[in-house]
Amino acid sequence: MKKVVVIGEILVEIMADTPGDGFRAPQPLTGPFPSGAPAIFADQMARLVQPVALVSAVGDDDFGRLNLERLQRDGVDVSAVLVDPDRPTGSAFVRYRHDGSRDFVFNIRHSAAGRAHRTVAVEQALAAADHVHVMGSSLSSPEFVALNIEAVETVRARGGTVSFDPNLRKEILAAPGMEDATRRILGLTDLFLPSGDEPMLFTRESDPEAAMAELLDRGIAAIVHKRGVDGATFFDRNGKIAVPAFRVAEVDPTGAGDCFGATFVAMWLRGSDPREALRLAAASGALAVTRRGPMEGTASLDELTAFIRAVDERKR
Repeated sequence: MKKVVVIGEILVEIMADTPGDGFRAPQPLTGPFPSGAPAIFADQMARLVQPVALVSAVGDDDFGRLNLERLQRDGVDVSAVLVDPDRPTGSAFVRYRHDGSRDFVFNIRHSAAGRAHRTVAVEQALAAADHVHVMGSSLSSPEFVALNIEAVETVRARGGTVSFDPNLRKEILAAPGMEDATRRILGLTDLFLPSGDEPMLFTRESDPEAAMAELLDRGIAAIVHKRGVDGATFFDRNGKIAVPAFRVAEVDPTGAGDCFGATFVAMWLRGSDPREALRLAAASGALAVTRRGPMEGTASLDELTAFIRAVDERKR
């Protein structure tokens, strides 16, 4: 199968046990949980037995070891993850508000994952890749932008493919150089995975479907528009396919989009029928929210198909 490479942050997440506003008073916490959008993506992909390498860095500390042990156990190639002796592993403290929104305290910029490393292992991981997955959260500095663009151009030049999950807000696109960088990546993208209003950020259209048509006209082969509880829609030049979201009791939504994306990309790389790939991805996102911890809800292909089978049987 095709080998995927993803570049970006590894961190631990520590969660407040009670809902409320922020961290301005002592309170009970649970964690650390392995986390970081690229790490969650890679872990879910590995659970599907899709070869995947992660380019990142962790500190020489227990938080780093926690992540590496988890990723290795699930089958991620971590040979290009540097253990930085000088910086700690990244961290995120999160507390949910009563309305479901979140407050974060991050340490990423000054952590091991805040620097892009160009080691021999990184070069080897990029040289072995058939597919690059780019995540907007990882375009956090000019160094990471340059490394992602180099990976995209190198893999594309030898016949590989690219997927791009922007996960960007308008304010991030306004950062110096970010709009040019994302448009450069988008121009080399085969599979685009925007959420919500993101398609309109990259076009002059105000209507989502018109935006999809414009993006396809630019040369993108396929688009998956993620719409949360409203499901997801696949677009290509043959038309569109929509699937609903699976209804589950939500425990922790963090990581659901990363699991959805990893599952769809893996199935797309295997040439799966788009409707089947969408349903598996929707199941992956649904199962992800049923466990506390960003990476605790990743699932195998057998677990995803069993979940879908059980849902279908209840409908009969």
